[in-house]
Amino acid sequence: MSDTKSAGATDYRATLNLPDTPFPMRGDLPKREPGWVKAWEDEGRYHRLRDARIGAPKFILHDGPPYANGQIHMGHAVNKILKDMITKERQLEGFDALYVPGWDCHGLPIENAIEKKHGRNLSRDDMQAKSRAFATEQIAQQMVDFKRLGVLGEWDHPYKTMDFANEAGELRAFKRVIERGFVYRGLKPVYWCFDCGSSLAEFEIEYADKKSQTLDVAFKAHDPAKLAAAFDLPSLTKDAFAVIWTTTAWTIPANQAINLNPELDYALVDTPRGLLVLAASLVEMCMNRWALDGQVIATAKGEKLGGLEFEHPLYDVDAGYKRLSPVYLADYATADDGTGLVHSSPAYGVEDFNSCIAHGVAYDDILNPVQGNGAYAPDFPLFGGEHIWKAVPHIIQALRDANRLLTTEAITHSYPHCWRHKTPVIYRAAAQWFVRMDEGEGVFTKDKAPKTLRQTALEAIEQTSFYPENGKARLHDMIANRPDWCISRQRSWGVPIPFFLHKDSGELHPRTMEILDQAADIVEEGGIEAWSRVTVEEILGAEDAPHYTKSTDILEVWFDSGSTFWHVLRGTHPTVHHATGPEADLYLEGHDQHRGWFHSSLLIACALEDRAPYRGLLTHGFTVDSQGRKMSKSLGNGIDPQEVSKKLGAEIIRLWVAASDYSGDIAGDDKILARVVDAYRRIRNTLRFLLANTSDFDITKDAVPLDQLLEIDRYALARAAQFQAEILAHYKVYEFHPVVAKLQVYCSEDLGAFYLDILKDRLYTTAAGSHARRSAQTALWHISQAMLRWMAPFLSFTAEEAWALVGDGHSIFAQKFSQFDAPDEALLAKWNRIREIRDDVNKQIEAVRAEGKVGSSLQANIELTAGPDDHALLASLGEDLKFVFITSAIKLVAGAAVSTQVMVSTDTKCERCWHYRADVGHDAAYPTICGRCTSNLHGAGEARSFA
Repeated sequence: MSDTKSAGATDYRATLNLPDTPFPMRGDLPKREPGWVKAWEDEGRYHRLRDARIGAPKFILHDGPPYANGQIHMGHAVNKILKDMITKERQLEGFDALYVPGWDCHGLPIENAIEKKHGRNLSRDDMQAKSRAFATEQIAQQMVDFKRLGVLGEWDHPYKTMDFANEAGELRAFKRVIERGFVYRGLKPVYWCFDCGSSLAEFEIEYADKKSQTLDVAFKAHDPAKLAAAFDLPSLTKDAFAVIWTTTAWTIPANQAINLNPELDYALVDTPRGLLVLAASLVEMCMNRWALDGQVIATAKGEKLGGLEFEHPLYDVDAGYKRLSPVYLADYATADDGTGLVHSSPAYGVEDFNSCIAHGVAYDDILNPVQGNGAYAPDFPLFGGEHIWKAVPHIIQALRDANRLLTTEAITHSYPHCWRHKTPVIYRAAAQWFVRMDEGEGVFTKDKAPKTLRQTALEAIEQTSFYPENGKARLHDMIANRPDWCISRQRSWGVPIPFFLHKDSGELHPRTMEILDQAADIVEEGGIEAWSRVTVEEILGAEDAPHYTKSTDILEVWFDSGSTFWHVLRGTHPTVHHATGPEADLYLEGHDQHRGWFHSSLLIACALEDRAPYRGLLTHGFTVDSQGRKMSKSLGNGIDPQEVSKKLGAEIIRLWVAASDYSGDIAGDDKILARVVDAYRRIRNTLRFLLANTSDFDITKDAVPLDQLLEIDRYALARAAQFQAEILAHYKVYEFHPVVAKLQVYCSEDLGAFYLDILKDRLYTTAAGSHARRSAQTALWHISQAMLRWMAPFLSFTAEEAWALVGDGHSIFAQKFSQFDAPDEALLAKWNRIREIRDDVNKQIEAVRAEGKVGSSLQANIELTAGPDDHALLASLGEDLKFVFITSAIKLVAGAAVSTQVMVSTDTKCERCWHYRADVGHDAAYPTICGRCTSNLHGAGEARSFA
């Protein structure tokens, strides 16, 4: 309303019920949020929310632990805010929604950080002590940042995988996996990173381009007569060679066999370089590659060549290579590329390994010269002590000098890399401990699982809900195709594999299961460090000690986090203990965890209990810039959560996360955040209007019974009920971005452009305690109460700020979603049609305003023509119709369809309500105001029935 004072003595602005609230227009979030965070912490708000839900059904979101290394980035913020929004929403539904934050504390990145700072020659005890201290520092730093984001949780008692009780719980889980028959020791090629100095899990591999040299290498036939016979020839006229193609030159020195496909046709080709054996379908391609003329003189199926022997290509160069490579028949040799013959170094390839073992090669006879650091053993012939990558040109030259190299060329191909170091890895045979996926006997089995781990895990996936749904196929394919899980690592900072191996036989000590219990007790008392200090004599006694070696392997870090459901949800956190049965309701992480935490948790739970540890899996994308590039320090395209909180407020990060479709990558930059700030202001301004216009309203004394509300007020509540049903349906399936989008539309269109716009006149001009005004305030109170709950999961700071002014002294999250009556569908249909007609009328008024003929819509008189149904609907509002259209006068005319004529009012403008009316000055005592204002101020007050 106007600030202008009338010429008379009365300031009519002072007679209006103007809105008033201590809820400020500006959030001033960066300055005020830290105070709220501290207040929540000081009062123990999370625990007060637990008290408010004593006896309520529990909702458990088990936290996938972030790694305790480095400052949090925006990806962490997205993850933690999503978890926080979900638990807060379930809390408002009436659940006891627990959130125990966790941290992953063991493993290689922390060891790397310690080695960078203190060198690589630390003792095991020193490494463990420094790692524990480092992880503790990192957790403290990250915890401050997570709290700053408004995340509520059990921060005074989080779980850490390095807590003694959790380390011990992991050992007990490991024992149970052994008892159920899944653990065995085997020599197998596993991914090996030279920088880590350890084996890697499938989860720790990523693919990137690598430049390699391809080699076509000739293996001379050791018995030409047998080769001739295999090709049905009487004899051979010149030396013959099997030719292999490889991209891993460094494996040639360890060659022990050649694999051919029994079903393929192989040709014997006469060339100036001798008689060459290769796949018949590849002869032309190979001759071109080798720049040779060749003629096929015979062909034979691969199965006829099985058992033939060829000499190692360096057979005549050094006595260390004077060995033969037999031909083994294997389906994985194909004619897709190369020569159709695959050279086999069983220590450095899974298929090579399996083929050689299947053909009777003993484990002890497998050549494995590459050491953990990537160098050949010092005594290895010709290349001893050289790193394999640096040895490649020397190997190529040795083959060339021996006249066994047909050609070599550089290629770039996709190759496995360590996801930490971004360096190429190799397969390397090592004696490791494995979890078996398929049939087989484990060690110390006493309660064998009824099905294989693969079968059980695939069945468990079918019982799990996925958000989004495509995660199901992704996890299914990973489980269906994964090899056995190598769970041992050769590091210091991790949960020990407390085994004692016989020095001669390699067998486990007969008391292994008893020792596992003993180890768990020791670790629970003093951590993994206590086990490190234990001697063989202390555990096995003087008689056995000289015959056994104490294993120094640790369980790989995915076993740490993957087993947390077993000891965190049921043991170390009694508030969560037996919360909802054996499973968590939800695991929520980035989609990369299909191969990480989701994966390892599923395997361990199925090994222990024949079921998944979760009922639902939710995955979110990565944070990217507006161009879709993943945020990274090297690109300098990241937005930092700490800086955004200081500049705009953590509430803006929360709203950004909620407004983003997390099922894909989540784009963010300064421009995107600026749009989020605008959205926040619109929501805040709407909320402020609601609060300001109910500041003198007491629901216990002033409320109008719902069935006595004006019709538009009943419509507003029916629309709020309808809207709440929509957003709760989204919340049910963990969808936030539709809620944010719809809330903005609701604020701007349902409220701002319609209901609140119409309501201003009644709120401001009718008597403060009138039925008309109290009816409006009753509706606004219910809408504001509901709206605070709708927005609270993501706009937590703002909702709590407002609730402190209008609530019951507790947290908004101690409340439940508002209860509405079922919406009156007929009422909704009626007013939805009125809104459509109103929108059409407003367009006509805007056209006249654009011509400069009227200022506000109150200056317009409307003649509205409507068809029979619409006419009856509009006529039902009687004199209140003009208030709905915010015009001073409206004339309703019967016709065929809706049409509008806009005329400029010739009446006088009321100084108080701004309507143009013929009765302005009808009372000489109040010459500048209209009859309705006179009545509202000094008489009985105007009657309102509909609007």
